[in-house]
Amino acid sequence: MSYRDDIKALTQLREAQRGRWANISPEDAARLRAQNRFQTGLDIARYTARIMREDMAAYDADSSRYTQSLGCWHGFIGQQKLISIKKHFGTTKRRYLYLSGWMVAALRSEFGPLPDQSMHEKTSVPALIEELYTFLRQADAWELNHLFRDLEAARKAGDEPRVAELEAQIDNHETHVVPIIADIDAGFGNAEATYLLAKKMIEAGACCIQLENQVSDEKQCGHQDGKVTVPHEDFIAKINAVRYAFLELGVEDGVIVARTDSLGAGLTQKIAVTKEPGDLGDQYNGYLDGDEITSASDIDNGDVVIKQNGKLVKVKRLASGLYQFKPGTGEDRVVLDCITSLQNGADLLWIETEKPHVGQIAGMVNRIREVCPDAKLVYNNSPSFNWTLNFRQQVFDAWEAEGKDVSAYDRADLMNEKYDATELAALADEWTRNFQRDGAREAGIFHHLITLPTYHTAALSTDNLARGYFGDEGMLAYVAGVQRREIREGIATVKHQDMAGSNIGDDHKEFFHGEAALKAGGKDNTMNQF
Repeated sequence: MSYRDDIKALTQLREAQRGRWANISPEDAARLRAQNRFQTGLDIARYTARIMREDMAAYDADSSRYTQSLGCWHGFIGQQKLISIKKHFGTTKRRYLYLSGWMVAALRSEFGPLPDQSMHEKTSVPALIEELYTFLRQADAWELNHLFRDLEAARKAGDEPRVAELEAQIDNHETHVVPIIADIDAGFGNAEATYLLAKKMIEAGACCIQLENQVSDEKQCGHQDGKVTVPHEDFIAKINAVRYAFLELGVEDGVIVARTDSLGAGLTQKIAVTKEPGDLGDQYNGYLDGDEITSASDIDNGDVVIKQNGKLVKVKRLASGLYQFKPGTGEDRVVLDCITSLQNGADLLWIETEKPHVGQIAGMVNRIREVCPDAKLVYNNSPSFNWTLNFRQQVFDAWEAEGKDVSAYDRADLMNEKYDATELAALADEWTRNFQRDGAREAGIFHHLITLPTYHTAALSTDNLARGYFGDEGMLAYVAGVQRREIREGIATVKHQDMAGSNIGDDHKEFFHGEAALKAGGKDNTMNQF
């Protein structure tokens, strides 16, 4: 329904009240409706799920149409990202937000900063989803509020062409509400716990939930050691739990991202159940490391023996009770994990790697696509990688393989600043620039995300400000380094009162109080200086 149509409908509704709603303006009520497109988190989940499904289909047709997101740990951060995206690119298409469990643990737990081990309160995850969407919806209200103010001014000036232009902008307004890929870690418990938490996340607005195949109570950051995976049957149960949560809440297009940490995980907590040779449990157990035995005398107290490829094998068990996988089996286990997940309800894959290398990722994805041709990845462009060093080493290795003289470079020391202006460094930067495009085209990466960008940008910008402000620059550090740049670069937060809703509140006061409204935006408001 257009803005004018809404005014007509609300006018008829007011007239039906026979004067009792005489103080209610249909124009103002229609304005409020326009500024609040989504009433519930489930409205958002259904809307954004359709967007993701359309984007996935578009990527299948053309791999250059990949999607991107940045991680965020506060509603304001997510809001400003989307405002910036619309400002610079004119549209939010194919741009999402990522909710990182790492950042929730490090920045949102009541326990204080925690490592990425699922020790934070599980309720903090849906709470952050709700907070992010609250701020995104406020960005809609903020942007539309400016359009409506301009519309009112155009009406008063009798500028009909401008009125028509602004009404068209209002009717065609693109929301800041975009899909959020939300990290549920390893499910925070058993399948029932995963189901209950998934429901809370979906009710808060999540259309896409990322689930990993680690043991919930042994969960580690994907880029640290000590990761322990679960047998496929356990992981499938949690995929089922998330799907049931989506279906129960009527989000039939809900997206599940199945993450495998097997590439860097050398341990498992339990031996898989197997009923016959070659079944899924038998394949999982086939990767367990152990020693072949020939008699019962080879078995010591506490040893565990399985049948592996027709032979009795005493599996290697650590003091922790965990079992060890055979070295060098990581990629094979990743491929099996991914195929199994896609065949059992997952929509997208996440392969956690130890470096950003298109060739490595493509090697695994091509094997997966032999069985699942439409396999697509969500890929973590992680700050845990030393991107500069990794790509310089990749260029070094490529040159060396080509027979190019690399004697001027020390491969182990390529992070050294002395190499910054070299031909190798320039090419490495070019490869970094093209990583997402190349990964989308060659390695099936549908979605590229950076998990922790604002954790690092906040630290860097705070360090720069603190160095100047508490040093010789004093107030100039803020004025030149922050405020003046906001003004010159058109950053809306320079008018922080407006960004926080002051003008929206003033307009609401007029709706409610009429001429008696006491507004904040008068001539003495210092925001007028900007």
